[in-house]
Amino acid sequence: MKNVYHIARRELGAYFVSPIAYVVIAIYLAVVGGLFGFILYYSREATMRYVFLHGVSILFLVLVTQVLTMRLLAEEQRMGTIELLLTSPVRDWEVVLGKFLAGLGVFIVMVLLTGYFVIVLLRVGDPDIGVLLSGYLGYILLGASLLAIGVFSSSLTQNQIVAAVVGIGITLVLWLTGALGEFVGSTLEGIVTYVPIFDHLQDLVRGVIDTKDIIYYLSVTALFLFLSVRVLESRRWK
Repeated sequence: MKNVYHIARRELGAYFVSPIAYVVIAIYLAVVGGLFGFILYYSREATMRYVFLHGVSILFLVLVTQVLTMRLLAEEQRMGTIELLLTSPVRDWEVVLGKFLAGLGVFIVMVLLTGYFVIVLLRVGDPDIGVLLSGYLGYILLGASLLAIGVFSSSLTQNQIVAAVVGIGITLVLWLTGALGEFVGSTLEGIVTYVPIFDHLQDLVRGVIDTKDIIYYLSVTALFLFLSVRVLESRRWK
């Protein structure tokens, strides 16, 4: 795990040395903050449920996670440093996990900065803390899944824009798969309706912590990190 730590620390440094992290976080907080204020004003409810599930919030979550991850492996390939990294005494899974944890670290910082939303809710109402924590848990798990998709997409190409587009495309496929439920047989319907990535956020945001939702997000994260490792392994033997 020492190598994972060093890779993650290097990538975190790269995020905050360049303006990428600051710009992404600033834009995200501005958009979601405006959305939070708008929803609070019109709903008069001390809750984050509408913010977490709003289409604008989901859209920016997808965009932010893909922007944070599109450079992680694509840039290494473009600059030719991926060969040096793969020939160093570092395992493929350590490279992938270290880069993923760096992106996750930036994402968690971004989510923590929305803590002032909770402070506002505590000042103007009496929110259910348990529901708020459950919502944030679901939001972070969803973000981790999207980051893992982004790492996988970044491993496929040396072009950062292409990586972001591929990541968004995979996310759309996972989201729209649920629409196929009525076209497949009853045997596959349960599987197809379980796949949509955003559906599993709804219960968590409402305060219902179901292990199937947590297992789903952890499984998606593990699957795409595993696929990223396999892509790196294939490059090692070329």
